[in-house]
Amino acid sequence: MLACRVPPHPRLEVTVANPDLARETADLLSIADKSSSRSLGELAALASRQVPACSGATATLWRDGEPLIMAATHPDISHLTEVEVLAQRGPETTALATGEAAHCPDTLEEERWPEYAQAALAHGVRCSVTLAQQPGSEAVTLSLFGARPRVLDPGQVPLAELLVAAGGALVGNLSQFGDARRAALQFRDAAQSRALVDQAKGILMNALGCSADEALDRMRQISQQGNMRVTEVASKIISSGQSGLG
Repeated sequence: MLACRVPPHPRLEVTVANPDLARETADLLSIADKSSSRSLGELAALASRQVPACSGATATLWRDGEPLIMAATHPDISHLTEVEVLAQRGPETTALATGEAAHCPDTLEEERWPEYAQAALAHGVRCSVTLAQQPGSEAVTLSLFGARPRVLDPGQVPLAELLVAAGGALVGNLSQFGDARRAALQFRDAAQSRALVDQAKGILMNALGCSADEALDRMRQISQQGNMRVTEVASKIISSGQSGLG
């Protein structure tokens, strides 16, 4: 299991003062048997539970400026990210661009992001705070929503920053886990291919009375003539013996 560490944060002591948050953050950072979507869902749910006056939350994984995976605590807020992407402006895109919290005190008075404000108002969202963490090529955003104006004030942001930092660390380690898994699969496939080719070489050496290098050259010739991979040629040799080799 890969270990996941929360990056240093000036308000990290909040996990000591709040045992429930400490326990749930530790659970969040365990990547065993977890998909990215499940981890983001847990991040959003944790923020919604722990941040005062937060009525709902979304957590989104971004790659190259496009939302890849999104999780929401309520279906009514699940499409706000899509609204931002289509409009090319909003609190999430702003937080990603600036690296700073994007605060909307009252969607009824919001002028910077009219498309977002209209969509948010339609679903009863009156204020929001969005934070972003970009550990590498991928980024994670955490958006908190309030049902009344100005209830999500800057004094509540540090806790959300801790959570989004945990999410960023989690996403980074999930990416590393995926890279390690892909490398292992590639190594396994390479080993299987090598065993297949070696078996076919043995059959040719026995049938044609040639050396290992000559058998491999023969397989490569068949591969080029038939526009096939060498492993495909090896499979055919193993299954059909010498027939059709010419």
